[in-house]
Amino acid sequence: MNGELENAINSATDLPTIPVVATKVLQLMGEVSCNSEALARVIAADPAVAARVLKTSNSAFYGCQRKITTLSEAIVMLGFNTLKSMVVSASVKQVYKPYGLTEKLLWEHSFAAGMAAKIIASNTVIDKEEAFLAGLFHDIGKIIMNHLSNEKFQAAMQYSYNENISYVEAEKHIFPFSHDEVGAYVIKKWNFPDTLTKVVHQHHRFEFSDSEDEYIVYLTAVVNLADLFCAKLGIGHRAPNDELDLEKCPSAQICGLKNDRLNTLLAEFNESFAADRTLIMS
Repeated sequence: MNGELENAINSATDLPTIPVVATKVLQLMGEVSCNSEALARVIAADPAVAARVLKTSNSAFYGCQRKITTLSEAIVMLGFNTLKSMVVSASVKQVYKPYGLTEKLLWEHSFAAGMAAKIIASNTVIDKEEAFLAGLFHDIGKIIMNHLSNEKFQAAMQYSYNENISYVEAEKHIFPFSHDEVGAYVIKKWNFPDTLTKVVHQHHRFEFSDSEDEYIVYLTAVVNLADLFCAKLGIGHRAPNDELDLEKCPSAQICGLKNDRLNTLLAEFNESFAADRTLIMS
């Protein structure tokens, strides 16, 4: 653990926390007695989360054939795992307030990466909803760093732009810790699964031991590739990266995806994101 990071997190007084409804839903879903009525009651306790779950359940991304109007109906139609993703997503969106330009771009990129990860995972052995959550959380460290020091975070963003380098490289010149370290530390404090913590920490590094669980390596590759899909299309970035060759990226090679399949998945993601962008940002 980076000592400076631990001190910064522990001394901060206004860091965002995951809303209690998400914690309760995750806990309830781990119980044998969990049912749709109990879930609906927990979700309804937070009107903002409940409203967003209903809006999201009617999005093109989830492809329901008829309009969903109640939480119980959403749970039955979509299933527990999908609902879990929706509740966590709706809860995490509140972490990105206040909605300045920086927060809007970070939220847009994070949700889009979740969408992309789910689409990519549908072609692999990776659980789609787990991929969505990993994509959603992959850059949560950035919003935390923005809370810790908006001035330093903006300086890192500006350095990235002025020097034409990635944010990953730029933050090394400004912060004594990286956004993947911050993200992993914070979601661990939020009591999310260790798998998610590892993926967030490694989504740029790929520093795995030979004994690492292949599923985690594969999930990390899916998230990294989802991040690259967003970069390719310019989602959450200043401009699209037209020169990015996805097939040559290590994550695409780990997933065993060639150009034809990558282009198909990229087009599917682009279409889904365009259809639901207004919902995502509202």
